[in-house]
Amino acid sequence: MKKLSLIIIMLINVSAFSQDKELWAKSFLNKEAPELVVEKWLSDEPEMEGKFILIDFWATWCGPCIRSIPKLNKFHKEFSEDLVVIGLSDETEATVKKLNYPEIEYYSAIDTEKRLNDIFEIRGIPHCVIIDPNGIVVWEGWPDLKGFELTSDVIEALIDSNK
Repeated sequence: MKKLSLIIIMLINVSAFSQDKELWAKSFLNKEAPELVVEKWLSDEPEMEGKFILIDFWATWCGPCIRSIPKLNKFHKEFSEDLVVIGLSDETEATVKKLNYPEIEYYSAIDTEKRLNDIFEIRGIPHCVIIDPNGIVVWEGWPDLKGFELTSDVIEALIDSNK
């Protein structure tokens, strides 16, 4: 009986770890992305024509969001020819500008009305979306979700598949 119980527990654990990627937002994967809505750019407005767009929904109070900034800075530099990285916060300009470490080196914008957050039905941040040059969402999710991490290799593969 102990062996049977142990096997059942092991099967439950295996199935729990083999499930699909969990999202804390509505999925738009392989669908046309909603129009980018920005209340105010806190940086220069990026030139997005013909590029992939990575939108990071984030907030200054969110620890995982803050920990993602250096990685997003890296993506911004590494893929500057093909990718536009945008941090979009629903906080006020004053709140976002108070954050001075780590420094955000990619494009930054706010939308205190949460219009895009509402369209994506975001229930957890950080939440990233990558949109291809044709306007289709090709990656979405929490960028550090174990087994589904957003990495340079993932971005490179997405860009290469579009060439």
